[in-house]
Amino acid sequence: MVYERLDKCPVCGKTEFRNKLVVEDKSVSGESFAIQQCEACTFQFTNPRPDAAHIGRYYESDEYVSHNSGAGGIINQAYKVARVFTMRRKVGLLNKLATKGKLFDYGCGTGHFLAAAQADGWQVAGWEPNARAREEASRRVGQPIGVAGLIDFQAGSFDAITLWHVLEHVHELNDTLQQLMRLLKPGGTLIIAVPNVESLDAQHYRQDWAAYDVPRHLYHFSPKTMRQLLKKHKMQVTEVLPMPLDAYYVSMLSEKHRAERGGGMLTVLKAGYQSNQYAARHEGQYSSLIYVARQR
Repeated sequence: MVYERLDKCPVCGKTEFRNKLVVEDKSVSGESFAIQQCEACTFQFTNPRPDAAHIGRYYESDEYVSHNSGAGGIINQAYKVARVFTMRRKVGLLNKLATKGKLFDYGCGTGHFLAAAQADGWQVAGWEPNARAREEASRRVGQPIGVAGLIDFQAGSFDAITLWHVLEHVHELNDTLQQLMRLLKPGGTLIIAVPNVESLDAQHYRQDWAAYDVPRHLYHFSPKTMRQLLKKHKMQVTEVLPMPLDAYYVSMLSEKHRAERGGGMLTVLKAGYQSNQYAARHEGQYSSLIYVARQR
């Protein structure tokens, strides 16, 4: 395995880090990875991490539902039931936030969101590096899904660009955002959904928090660090919206990670409910957040 180490913070460029947690990959490899925090801006990231050429093996699981709609198990079945409702909500949110036109979904997975937006009248395009997911997405939307570089798209092509739980996976964080900004029309809308490292469920589960998902999740965002990152790319966060169902899904996975100490469904429901209640009282610190941004 080839690993790479960040020596500069991707958000602020400073070089002083401290160790935050050691987290085990309980999904695929059983290896442990360090999460470090920048002393200057507080951004957290997995460091060191597998490089882009070798991280693919950490996604090689039939249970990884984002790359395989046929993934089984009780947790993935619950995810797929919830997906029916979340796709409707995402398309409704997209219609509210952006002028209907051309949509680019970066890291589109198996294409369920693209298909829902397409059915609602959007012209859609997607990009997905995983071959199995890309083939499924292509079938679902009835058109090719990109895998080549973003430079293949013309500048200012899209009214809206979405990244649903994708940005935390991207090795070249700043280069990717720079390229995506090039594709966005003036006045266009950028929508990014990521886990929130400052949520109550993150604090409660600590190293067992499923949304750390090392080493697949390379970065661990908070509202503060997301705003800083987007400001660096001349984008202003105009809204931050909750994803309340994620508190229950992440808690379900986190209890599974606790092995013999894990609780049952009542424990999951209690943890998810308490996380959402905490967020309602603490500036919207939900388990996952949607950031809506536009050019400054």
